[in-house]
Amino acid sequence: MGLFNRTKNTATTVTAVEAPAGPDLGHLTGDWAIDTTHSEVGFSVRHAMVTNVKGRFTEYDGKLHLDGTTPGNSTAELVIKVASIDTNQTQRDEHLRTGDFFAAETHPEIRFRSTSAERLRGDSYRLTGELTIKGTTRPIVLDLDYTGSATDAYGAERVGFEGTAVLDRTDWGLTYNAALETGGVLIGEKVKLSFDISAVKAA
Repeated sequence: MGLFNRTKNTATTVTAVEAPAGPDLGHLTGDWAIDTTHSEVGFSVRHAMVTNVKGRFTEYDGKLHLDGTTPGNSTAELVIKVASIDTNQTQRDEHLRTGDFFAAETHPEIRFRSTSAERLRGDSYRLTGELTIKGTTRPIVLDLDYTGSATDAYGAERVGFEGTAVLDRTDWGLTYNAALETGGVLIGEKVKLSFDISAVKAA
């Protein structure tokens, strides 16, 4: 929402967490912008008690401030356009934009802002922050893996992260559901979020 290896953000208070020994990532220190053409913010939710519906948001903007030496000082922000939701089914996407779910007209954005970060082990990190959906702000925890860094063919410095989080959608007021004749409900309450992030270092 996607999220990473962290530094100080003037817009929020960050709790620095002492990281255990890990790889030297000092070269990552600096400001980064998420490259949305090479990233994905997705989700999945149980449908009809038997399978998962997967979707993604196609419009979003995010920035990172990474501190490769002291990861606990790093921060991340992500702003998602609710109307860009895409589950590969037009009628379902239109329903998700209504007041039954995200109320995209009155709450057009989903926002995430980190509040603390820590290295767990090796290339694994944990980012804690505040997620705002439909006017409700609640804490969320993202588990992340650093997937590498490189200079691309155009000379841009890139860094990658993959991450996941699990939330209960009803905590953010997304309570719509329908009972099934065979028992159970149409839509699961647990939502799995996934982030595949490529970010470019600011000049």
